[in-house]
Amino acid sequence: MRRAIVTSTATVAGVILLLSLKPHGGTHAAGTQVISTGAGSGTGPVSGAGPAPGPSTGSGSSAGSGSTASSGSSGGSGSVTGDAVDTRYGPVQVRLSMSGGRISRIDVLQYPDSSGHDRRINADALPTLNQEAIAAQSAQIDAVSGATYTSEGYTRSLQSALDKAGVR
Repeated sequence: MRRAIVTSTATVAGVILLLSLKPHGGTHAAGTQVISTGAGSGTGPVSGAGPAPGPSTGSGSSAGSGSTASSGSSGGSGSVTGDAVDTRYGPVQVRLSMSGGRISRIDVLQYPDSSGHDRRINADALPTLNQEAIAAQSAQIDAVSGATYTSEGYTRSLQSALDKAGVR
């Protein structure tokens, strides 16, 4: 019994060490592949905003982190770009579209995509995060299981955009 516990613990520690050695990869540039979900849309990415996560066609450079347009008050309309938040696997950045003081659409401008594994995780996680944030109308949303780093970067970028828009 004691050997099984020691062996299991050593195996888990080894796996954690191997996973922590994953190299930092590239990201999507603004305008190349954007994940977005508008209010009232179905599950998955909105086709009009760009393709779903897949093979990268961008150069891997990062987008700007300033706001594109903002009313400066919680009752306005426009779009606001959140800060790019560095995560273990690459930066995450979102842009909010506001209508009548409410979040109507969220575009994910940057997200980790250096490997097929990253693309598979984010293909599921980003639409879920978008839908949850639109439903909650805030950055106070649950992380997506299996996409902890992306979820953390997403919520921090979303909160910075909400702060820039003056939404509480």
